[in-house]
Amino acid sequence: MEFYLPIAELPVNVGLILAMSAAVGFISGMFGVGGGFLMTPLLIFVGIPPAVAVATVSPQITAASTTGALAYWRRRALDVRLGLVLLGGGIVGTLLGVLFFNAMRRVGQLELVITISYVTLLGAIGSLMFVESVRSILRRRRGRVVPPRRLPRPWYFGLPLRLRFPQSRLYMSVIPLVTLSVAIGFVGAVLGIGGGFMVVPALIYLFRIPTAVVVGTSLFQILFTMIAATILHAVTNHSVDIVLAVLLIVGSVFGAQFGARAARNIKGEQFRLLLALIVLAVAVRFIFEIGVTPADPFSVVISEIRS
Repeated sequence: MEFYLPIAELPVNVGLILAMSAAVGFISGMFGVGGGFLMTPLLIFVGIPPAVAVATVSPQITAASTTGALAYWRRRALDVRLGLVLLGGGIVGTLLGVLFFNAMRRVGQLELVITISYVTLLGAIGSLMFVESVRSILRRRRGRVVPPRRLPRPWYFGLPLRLRFPQSRLYMSVIPLVTLSVAIGFVGAVLGIGGGFMVVPALIYLFRIPTAVVVGTSLFQILFTMIAATILHAVTNHSVDIVLAVLLIVGSVFGAQFGARAARNIKGEQFRLLLALIVLAVAVRFIFEIGVTPADPFSVVISEIRS
């Protein structure tokens, strides 16, 4: 069964799109990530134009983040003050990202920018996660336990504009937090990712925020930045395909339920190793795309000529 996508301007197999979104939803539920870093590349690989793929994944991430953020809010595992600081920077980054996205689309370099960005980002993060998880597995097999160390207070905590975050038990400058959120918002808007797989490690390792509130706070920030990204993409470049978005949301909701159940049976080291392998696989697939000669190396584009 095929549906015609009005914005992407091509027919797609409904079963394939639902299967892909369910698989990504399964991974999202298992690893606690938005899944945009997998869904966007998969859509591009099956022929969806990159501009449409990036813009249309934003509402899917919004839907997935809504349920998660509400659940953490009910459990009081969400630092609202910290989330609002991250949100402020995230909105600015999202706006800058959409402007950059539109500029690259106008000059015809958007697909190249997306491909190179995915190779760099996923390759770096996947490699770091792979090395760390393999080391953890080897240490556990050898029976070596690394005792926790008390790390010194980072210098950037003492920058100006300090604010107290009672729920996260922090008193620090908001400058590094805003800088991080601007960068994540920018990357999310350009690549169609929520950024959870970058935000969560950064909040834990760079800002010493308790793990109990990190995921909920990250989802809170991702929710509103993805709403902004969806609106901006729809208004400025009209590339959000609502038919495709509905299919993605339906599939991911079902897949996430099974992924959350499967996660209970996986150890932490194995958990991170599997995610690292998935991230590296997507990066390798993009590298393959760069190296392969396209079937149609030339294209004709009608551009507006202004006198």
